[in-house]
Amino acid sequence: MTELELERVRGLARSALAALEANRRRIDDLNVYPVPDGDTGTNLMLTGRAIVEALEASSAAGRSALAKETTRAALMGARGNSGVIFSRIVRGAAEALAEAGEVDGAVLARAFRNASDAAYRAVRKPVEGTMLTVIRELADEAEGRSAEPVTELLAALVRRGEQAVDRTPEQLAVLREAGVVDAGGAGLVEIVRGICAGVTGEPVPEAPPATHDLTVDAIHLHRSRYRYCTVFVVEGEELDPDAIEAALERLGDSLLVVGDPTALKVHVHTDEPGAALSVGAAAGAINRVEIANMHDQTVERETRLREAVPETEAEPAAVEVVAVVVGDGNRRLFESLGAGLLVEGGETMSPATTELVAAIEASAAPEVLLLPNNGNLLSAEQAAGLAGKPVRVIPSRSIQSGLAAMVAFDPTLGAWENATTMRAVLQAVATGEVTVASRDVELSGLAIEKGAYLGLAGGEAVAGGADFALVASAVAERLLAEPRG
Repeated sequence: MTELELERVRGLARSALAALEANRRRIDDLNVYPVPDGDTGTNLMLTGRAIVEALEASSAAGRSALAKETTRAALMGARGNSGVIFSRIVRGAAEALAEAGEVDGAVLARAFRNASDAAYRAVRKPVEGTMLTVIRELADEAEGRSAEPVTELLAALVRRGEQAVDRTPEQLAVLREAGVVDAGGAGLVEIVRGICAGVTGEPVPEAPPATHDLTVDAIHLHRSRYRYCTVFVVEGEELDPDAIEAALERLGDSLLVVGDPTALKVHVHTDEPGAALSVGAAAGAINRVEIANMHDQTVERETRLREAVPETEAEPAAVEVVAVVVGDGNRRLFESLGAGLLVEGGETMSPATTELVAAIEASAAPEVLLLPNNGNLLSAEQAAGLAGKPVRVIPSRSIQSGLAAMVAFDPTLGAWENATTMRAVLQAVATGEVTVASRDVELSGLAIEKGAYLGLAGGEAVAGGADFALVASAVAERLLAEPRG
């Protein structure tokens, strides 16, 4: 490979990166899948930047060596879910191009098909309506136009990519409900647009306004079930991606483990980043560790978009409820009763005070009612004191009591009236639950064996045993034994 050829490759990579940089914010704003953390454009841009930096420093003597350097840079620099998938697209394309002579339409078609296959192999459960769909449609288009000149082929790929992105809401419900297209697919089209501009010598087109196609439906979205986006590299010899993937599967979702026997990139959404890193450390040496709090990112995205996208559909309510919940079912219940902002958390994973403050500040209402729904009322009181607007804490100590308080919530009333009514409801509520004992324990004179059902009424152990119906009945009897006001 001559220096002129290497510089040509560098120029194409720079052009692709320039397209990503110009559209980064717009793509971030579109990001609602797999979680609305608003970083897809940033992650693709940083992954592209790692590739450009490697090419700038390269002195590869041939295409094969250059392909290895490029794929290594993409793997090591991959950021987030989109960046990791993009790194596989780069690898598939680079391997096909390394084996070719002159790059014509047929070679490009093989490169796009190889890239598509590599991307699909990287994802355990491929989902259509994502960047996977877009790269597959690009491969289909390239194969159908492989006899055309390269410049015409690339221009056709940009058009097909735009059409594929426009169709993603038809294929993925979360996009349709939010009224947006897939962010990863949109980013992939910008990469191809940048390469096309580099080949033709034209400037990279200016990006449209960041929020040009967003509505309020794209702003108010559920947060990830898990809190931390955890990414790291494992290096070693004869690494087993299947074994690492199996160990990580129980810790979270959005799991990707890609690479080769000497280096693997791991991406997982989890509440236990330390446990995920331990899995990697058991297999080899870990580095390039990145842990991001997706819940904070979601609030930051929502706050930013609230300022940029006018909510003309309705005037802000006089008061809004911020509630701490755990589980999709509970989220739907609280939303159906009028809760406006939800923070992930429960008895064993109470949210940090900063998360509560961020949710309060994200509310457009002048006053907020805060339902902690667990025993940690201190964090709720601290958040109320730190917030920049009036906050009334409703002392709900469980999901059940929080739901009872929400039944009394009336959005037409002010904060003081609602707080008075909801607190009165809590005084008349008795809560019970049936759980499974995680260890042998003695509570309130009851000996409960590990794995047995444990019945609680008002936080006090009232029954235990192997028969769920008997334990549940004992809890119900205790709750009904005392009249409630």
